[in-house]
Amino acid sequence: MKPFMDKDFLLSTPTAKTLYHDYAASCPIVDYHCHVSPQEIYEDKRFENIAQVWLGGDHYKWRVMRSNGVAEKDITGNPSDRDKFQKFAEALPRAIGNPMYHWCHLELKRFFGYEGILNGDTAEEVWNLTAEKLKEPNMGVRGLIAQSNVAFVGTTDDPVDSLEWHKKLAEDPTMKTVVAPSFRPDKALNIDKAGWKAYIAKLSEVSGVEIVDLESLKAALRLRIEHFDAHGCRASDHALDYTLYVPATDDEINEIIRKGLADEPVTQDEADALKTALLLFCAAEYTRLGWAMQLHYNCLRNNNSAMFEQLGPDTGFDSIGPYNGAAGLAKLLDAMNVTGNLPKTILYSLDPGDNEFIGTLIGCFQGEGVRGKIQHGSGWWFNDNKVGMQDQMTSLANLGLLGNFIGMLTDSRSFLSYTRHEYFRRILCNLIGDWVENGEYPADIPALGAMVQDICYNNAKEYFCLGDK
Repeated sequence: MKPFMDKDFLLSTPTAKTLYHDYAASCPIVDYHCHVSPQEIYEDKRFENIAQVWLGGDHYKWRVMRSNGVAEKDITGNPSDRDKFQKFAEALPRAIGNPMYHWCHLELKRFFGYEGILNGDTAEEVWNLTAEKLKEPNMGVRGLIAQSNVAFVGTTDDPVDSLEWHKKLAEDPTMKTVVAPSFRPDKALNIDKAGWKAYIAKLSEVSGVEIVDLESLKAALRLRIEHFDAHGCRASDHALDYTLYVPATDDEINEIIRKGLADEPVTQDEADALKTALLLFCAAEYTRLGWAMQLHYNCLRNNNSAMFEQLGPDTGFDSIGPYNGAAGLAKLLDAMNVTGNLPKTILYSLDPGDNEFIGTLIGCFQGEGVRGKIQHGSGWWFNDNKVGMQDQMTSLANLGLLGNFIGMLTDSRSFLSYTRHEYFRRILCNLIGDWVENGEYPADIPALGAMVQDICYNNAKEYFCLGDK
């Protein structure tokens, strides 16, 4: 029996161990999609206790607590940090097979040196140990980033954001990690969701463009895209409930915008027509600037309406939303491609049933001069677990070129989540190790090691043009 989470955690063969320890482990991290705060990085935020780091806004952990019957007041209410942590520690041992169990213990090991097991009985020991450790000089946000060997952080930012914190970070000679914005224009596209009109007014104010029709909306977005590019942006990110393609004329789009600005209801087809037009426009801008476009889709959001009313969005009440948008996505990419405006694109479906579809679709649009121009994005959200990552990488290997994969991201709001890259790298090396030791691939360790380092770091470095901005 292997000990729990030893140095060869998740590594079951000699090849896997060699690939991880000699090649993957030391690679810098390119965390190209996350939700951390650039302000907290600039100000080098510090935390008083482990609950502030872990439970302040992590809906993954909230779901664990809810599933263990913990009262909502003890999760998102106002009990002490110590009491919240106790409730979480009591629930965690039941999370066998859940990546949360591995993530938490990796974080405790790597950042706090804790070699024990977290449960209700050890919660006091862990609380005291981590509280003392957090007082050390290198345990602020910047220290956590430096300890994790993070070369690049791609935050997620709204078009109306001033990007003042990114500017300050770029001008700070003590900040060695590149922190760049990513363009997230969902609110400008979502005419079917509450607040669109108010958001358009804000976009008009920030851009200095009076938005009254499609051309003025494009002009405002173009100015903000230029603003992001000037601050080192390398990627956009679009969160789509489902993939779509509803072409319409400019006159039809103008009428849809008029209705939205007049608070008149729009149909779903009308909303999708505006989204299609703006996705095509944005793709052309991204192509011009050399950005990558990320499309996240198939999420069913805010399923618990009562809790949505109480807590708002992004609080742990979303799910996988299976939706057969295959034809729409294919037509959308084709429309971009025929005009020469298909940018580097990363596709992430929250539905793992889409793996084979994505694996075959990306092969239809790969482009000259860019290895892996169209990417099957890493296991995202509910799929960033051992099985989800294995399935995504196996599908990519079966149907495309795993060696061109740009690897893992955290998609997290926590500065301790960089251990998810270690988790991914161990799973990657074990997967490749199994194939090699089963005689399915030559045991050329230097070549395999170089491929592993490409997947862990070099491919993403090249894909996002790090060092070129």
